[in-house]
Amino acid sequence: MAPGVPTYPVGGLGRAVAAAVAATAVLYTLVAFYPAVGAVLARRAAEAQDTDVLLGAVLLEVLFILPFGATYLTAAVLMIIWTWRARKNLDAFPGALPQFSPGWAIAGWLVPLANVVVPVRVVAGIARDSLWRARTSVLVGVWWAAWLVFSLGERFASRTDNRAYERLPEDPFNDIGFQAYVGYYQDALVRNLVPLAACLTAAAALIVLVRRITAAQQARIALAVPAGPAPYGWPGAPVPYGRPAVTDPSPQVAGGAGTVSPPDAAAAGGTIGA
Repeated sequence: MAPGVPTYPVGGLGRAVAAAVAATAVLYTLVAFYPAVGAVLARRAAEAQDTDVLLGAVLLEVLFILPFGATYLTAAVLMIIWTWRARKNLDAFPGALPQFSPGWAIAGWLVPLANVVVPVRVVAGIARDSLWRARTSVLVGVWWAAWLVFSLGERFASRTDNRAYERLPEDPFNDIGFQAYVGYYQDALVRNLVPLAACLTAAAALIVLVRRITAAQQARIALAVPAGPAPYGWPGAPVPYGRPAVTDPSPQVAGGAGTVSPPDAAAAGGTIGA
């Protein structure tokens, strides 16, 4: 590790990110498939000619959306913190060449327009320098592409659902009015399929990516190999081409009293000028 550069633990945080992302994907799956439940309730409302059943369907949908929103926000906050820590650790890793400062690990998610490009580039750099790869991992591309499809698809589906719901009769009094609610929920279910598939793909790729980077960084932090020029043969020092690594201390040269060179014999006369 680079002397004097602090490192940050990412093991527990990485597991928390993976758990939060998995929970978010599960809850969104429930939200995406809720229109199937809404269609069933709308049919029951039509059979009973009871508008209160439709109101119950709306309230039940809210109960599905609220936990998803809370979990989504939690996963987002944990992901930002994990990204910042993982990026800061690169400063202590010899050989790492990050392109973005640690500040962009946070700002990249929050700044409009920049959040379309910066987060994936920051994570791609973290993956390369943590996993020691010359190229960006395929998982990074899969995660970000699926994430963009989910974000855009979910926004499109939500806006379309809102416009369609506004056109529904507020107080259906015949089968046609109740059938309009059935059709609304059926169409909403179809619109949710694309963002759902993208959400599950992005979540799976991100979980694997976070776990791999976290394990690699934790292992490197645990080694704590000092950086800087180490003498040949020290642990972690580069091995010159064509020379074997020295793993054991060099044996001492055996010697006794004869190892010290004896003084030269005195010349005849004993002293200079004699």
